[in-house]
Amino acid sequence: MSVRELVILGTSSAVPTRRRNHNGYFLRWGDQGVLFDPGEGTQRQMRFAGLAASDITRICVTHFHGDHSLGLPGTIQRISRDRVPHTVRVAYPGAGEEYWRRLRHATSFHDTDVVLPQPVGGSGSCPVGEGEPFTVTALPLRHSLPAYGYRLAEPDGWRMLPERLGHFGVRGPDVSRLLREGSLVLGDGRVVDLADCAEPRPGQVFAFVMDTGVCAQAVELARGADMLVIESTYLDSEEELAERYGHLTARQAGRIAAQAGVRLLVLTHLSERYEEDEEERFVAQAGEEFDGSVVLAADLDRIPLPARR
Repeated sequence: MSVRELVILGTSSAVPTRRRNHNGYFLRWGDQGVLFDPGEGTQRQMRFAGLAASDITRICVTHFHGDHSLGLPGTIQRISRDRVPHTVRVAYPGAGEEYWRRLRHATSFHDTDVVLPQPVGGSGSCPVGEGEPFTVTALPLRHSLPAYGYRLAEPDGWRMLPERLGHFGVRGPDVSRLLREGSLVLGDGRVVDLADCAEPRPGQVFAFVMDTGVCAQAVELARGADMLVIESTYLDSEEELAERYGHLTARQAGRIAAQAGVRLLVLTHLSERYEEDEEERFVAQAGEEFDGSVVLAADLDRIPLPARR
């Protein structure tokens, strides 16, 4: 199976710290590479992580606060400098078109035509996927300016059952034919359907929810996700601040994961106010609401997507 993992490039919130860079998350999905919210320093973090501009096939920007987007100019210019040959689609809130244009052409450089803008908008689901092994859907979140979360969903498939294939005598190239065509006529005239030799296999789902207050759309984005990457800017003691600025506490992030039936919860986007010895409290508070696996992201971590269900 192809590699599917999240590479953490940065995990701070508005202010980077000595241990936490501004935001940046790279999802490797086989031959696809999705860069989320490139903040300042993204290029350098990619070098540390062994990633190249040519690895990027799509960029998703949740909103146009600097810690989520000021790495765009350098990233795009690097795509041009390295002569990346393939199309790189960039999804971003259409309401921030002015900011997109400023960042897209922030300084002089030899431009490239492979960068394809895909503004998202509206109050409902906004599909932006095209020619990829997953669908990409954006939904609006609740923040101080237009912000969208993203959901990547692989189509459901089938898991072949060797004992059933053996029972019907289906082998070799006929296995692929059965999977591709849905039924097969055997040499003795019997018809074998795919459901006779396979069981449904849910496609994998990845959800990315950044700056937001508590809202139904965050749960909808994360519904049934194998991995949810979500902001957890504050601890319980700053819940009032979280509400005021449109952010989440670790506990609220855990509650969203529980409501959505998530498998793996990845907490990130920590306020610079917290010292290293306080960080275990993020996992503890989220874990009081969510009984699944919880990971507190750290810069340059590599977190594999959970194995298929």
